[in-house]
Amino acid sequence: MILRVATLIGVLAAAAVPAAPAPARVPVVVELFTSEGCSSCPPADQILKQFIATQPVESALVIGLSEHIDYWDRLGWKDPFSSPRFSRRQSDYAANAGGDNIYTPQMIVDGGVPFVGSDRAAALEAIRKAAALPKRPIALAWSMSQPDWLEIDVPPGTEHRASHVLLAVTEDGLSTRVTRGENSGHTLAHDGVVRRLVELGQTDGTGVYHATVPVPFGAAANRANARIVVFTQRAGDRITAVGVIR
Repeated sequence: MILRVATLIGVLAAAAVPAAPAPARVPVVVELFTSEGCSSCPPADQILKQFIATQPVESALVIGLSEHIDYWDRLGWKDPFSSPRFSRRQSDYAANAGGDNIYTPQMIVDGGVPFVGSDRAAALEAIRKAAALPKRPIALAWSMSQPDWLEIDVPPGTEHRASHVLLAVTEDGLSTRVTRGENSGHTLAHDGVVRRLVELGQTDGTGVYHATVPVPFGAAANRANARIVVFTQRAGDRITAVGVIR
């Protein structure tokens, strides 16, 4: 009887000890350069959707940026989410790598080496590697006094000194019935579609950036499905600090 009581006390004591918290996931920015006019792009769009929904890499918080380029628009279907801003960003990546190799679908993880966006295995490997690298968290909070204004606090860090600070407004749950071009007759679904991408400024010599800025939602974005992503990056280089808020 004494042994049973002692055993029960031991079990209850063990149960009372709180479990160690799971390690925080490292935010990893997954950019997909895509187009509704490209027949090879829907599988890549679906991979990004799945990554956002299921978060398949235990150590990573996948933050999807679906950037619809505009150079397919003249080939039969004008993508309603396309922008020359995203085409320029893709070209800047290529130029920084010393070439001009752009294509769709193209995926770039945390500003690293590009690969074919429908290559799921390559994407998972790139995400795992990116999650193993140091990355500073950016503190984001909605302003209490100004609606739709965001307070941004980038902490000091040598890895993001004199870096660009960018803000992206993304939207989930979008779809289009395509009536022309290579995907004619198909309904295409997207998550993480970048509605706005703006440069806010630069970090200082210690990596610090503080600001309260208006968020450019625009008339098209559905606020309920929107996400705000702020990150630091030297031109065409690795993303070194990230914050995300709804």
